Amino acid sequence: MNVTDTLITLAKQMPKTELHLHIEGTFEPEQMFAIAQRNKVELTYQTVEALKAAYQFNNLQDFLDLYYQGMSVLLHEVDFYDLTMAYLEKVNDENVVHVEIFFDPQGHTERGVPFDTQIKGIYRALQDAEKKWGMTTRLIMSFLRHLSEESAFETLAAAKPYLDWIDGIGLDSSELGHPPEKFLRVFQACKDLGLKVTAHAGEEGPPEYVWQAIEQIHVDRIDHGNRALEDEKLVETIRQKNLTLTVCPLSNLKLCVVNDMTHHPIKRMLALGLNATVNSDDPAYFGGYMNDNYSALIKGTGINKAELYQLAQNGITGSWMNKEQQQNHLKTLEDLFH
Repeated sequence: MNVTDTLITLAKQMPKTELHLHIEGTFEPEQMFAIAQRNKVELTYQTVEALKAAYQFNNLQDFLDLYYQGMSVLLHEVDFYDLTMAYLEKVNDENVVHVEIFFDPQGHTERGVPFDTQIKGIYRALQDAEKKWGMTTRLIMSFLRHLSEESAFETLAAAKPYLDWIDGIGLDSSELGHPPEKFLRVFQACKDLGLKVTAHAGEEGPPEYVWQAIEQIHVDRIDHGNRALEDEKLVETIRQKNLTLTVCPLSNLKLCVVNDMTHHPIKRMLALGLNATVNSDDPAYFGGYMNDNYSALIKGTGINKAELYQLAQNGITGSWMNKEQQQNHLKTLEDLFH
């Protein structure tokens, strides 16, 4: 077995965390069709094959248009449960021991699907994963940045009866033209409630958006962060604050954030002392779950064993699980690598 194959095998065996995962982005075409039929929802695409062919796009907005269309079939609590459990089963088979899942309530409430319908289905699946496999989970409610801050405040109000189920708040959707500072007041309200906060920044948006996420939103973590590398002072600030970057390699490739995997900046991030992690983002749309992302990195960037270990370690220490759980997984990881 050559070095590449050895590392890919090691990546499959090691305990992994997923810190950047949109549950609506795990919608495989077959399941979307099945739920559409169950709920008698008409899709634009007449066959699974036609829908699969549509999973080809070259920018964030084209992807989001398809992503929101897929949401339209989710109507009942069981739909959200089935979607979430299908994802959890997949990643459990890939030795993912801890997941932190984003969901986009505004994408559903604006279709008339109540907040409680969504969260009850998702949370029940997360609980079942913990019972069945011991997988630990965290739930992150995201605000859609193309909507208003007023809409975000309305969503926060709807979430208040369920705050015991919600661990953090995120910011996603179309980045360009919607800087983090647009949501300054609502994120302060979230922090006042004791919630952790994170934000997508520096994927398509400029380094300035990453600065805003850090200095104005006061994020606990940065989702993506690729373009932070354009600003040396910003890199140093991220390093000094020990902020975790939830990097999504296959997503970056699919959305043309990088031209090919050989140009992916994750090795450079590690060399600069940044806490880069590997995640799948929207795996049904972007061509792969966790093992696929690690495999693509190993083949494309030539990351070595020490870098693979560092990425897995960063995923554990950058997670929001408790310290005892982190230590247990770090011990398993160390035993595997040394």
